[in-house]
Amino acid sequence: MAGTLFVEIVTPEKSVFRGDAAGVRAPGVEGSFEVLYNHAPMIAAFGIGSLFITAPGGERIVYATSGGFLEVLNNTVTLLAETAEPATDIDLDRARVSEEQAAARLRAAESTEERMLAEQALERARNRARVAMAQVGTPRT
Repeated sequence: MAGTLFVEIVTPEKSVFRGDAAGVRAPGVEGSFEVLYNHAPMIAAFGIGSLFITAPGGERIVYATSGGFLEVLNNTVTLLAETAEPATDIDLDRARVSEEQAAARLRAAESTEERMLAEQALERARNRARVAMAQVGTPRT
């Protein structure tokens, strides 16, 4: 049997997850990657996307994240995330409203900076909606 990792996900507001895992899959800035037991030490940036924690029993826990950094050292994985929201906590209707509002801000953007900020907000909102939609029909634990 393979060993486990100790995983901690921390945002500026709180510790989101802390516990053992069989693996962590993150949306790396140059493509998604997975960390398993005895992974080499590393530090990597991750972007907007889905973050997956595989529990030792095989259950998959999904988070919508907006980016951050991940460190692997001695079978400990620490994720410093801008945001990390459990998929089961995302209200799909609210996520869709946020997406519509971000799209409206993008259409109304007048400066390059406003456009860039609106595009980032739209990408984050779309990610939350995608992650929430993937959970539709999935039993909550």
